[in-house]
Amino acid sequence: MSILRCLVAGAVLLTAGCAAQTAVPRPGASESGVPGVVASPVGPGPAVSLAPAAKGKGWSQADIPVFPPAPVPERVVGPGEPGEVIYLKQVPTQQKVAFITIDDGYVKHAEAAELLAAAHVPVTLFLTTDAVREDPDYFRPLIDAGAVVEAHTISHPELRGKSYAFQKHQICGSADQLGTWYTRRPVLFRPPFGDKDETTLRAARDCGMSAAFMWKETVNKGKVRYQEGHRVQPGDIILMHFRTSFVEDFLAALRAIRKAGLTPALLEDYVVTG
Repeated sequence: MSILRCLVAGAVLLTAGCAAQTAVPRPGASESGVPGVVASPVGPGPAVSLAPAAKGKGWSQADIPVFPPAPVPERVVGPGEPGEVIYLKQVPTQQKVAFITIDDGYVKHAEAAELLAAAHVPVTLFLTTDAVREDPDYFRPLIDAGAVVEAHTISHPELRGKSYAFQKHQICGSADQLGTWYTRRPVLFRPPFGDKDETTLRAARDCGMSAAFMWKETVNKGKVRYQEGHRVQPGDIILMHFRTSFVEDFLAALRAIRKAGLTPALLEDYVVTG
């Protein structure tokens, strides 16, 4: 994957380490750019893949870190330039919080909802609708446990360089469908692979998005990888996926946050919407 270009508070940062830390196969997709033409995903897993739990439960309550109460959130993420949304990999706050985000939805681990409920921490789910379509009910217990659903396109294509019509269809179409399934229409957006251009941010604004997000840390196979330093910083956004290693990844993210003396907080609480 090419070097990701991350816009933080209006400044462009070239993050050479991003590509090496994002081990997500790129789904194949039609690039017709014609609204109404939905690409067929060949994603990181089948559209519906239920990962079975290990023999017995793969975790216990003792595996889950205990956190101090989160501070009263502050709205610090505002609108971007006129006609487009702001794009961040870190929330500009000095509060001792970090944000867990979980992408796609292709692999539906049998223990995810129970683990999330036991942890009592908020998370944001950036869902790809083609990954959700055959089993939207899978995500309802996660929402009941405190997860908030946001948009991540219809079929997980590369957006950068595509036409406005193609990008708007992918973003608006996913937000509309997720709103139909889960009653709340998303207001935040993550472009697949973190890749975007000015057209992406303009289409996101026109689709009703208030902000778009990248990440500072990634988690895969129970290992946290850092773009900068060796510790989660206040305001960092952590990326993981719905994978067969969901339990190991989620616990690793929690431990990294706890080690840094931070508390998981809800991304949506820090964003000015509307």
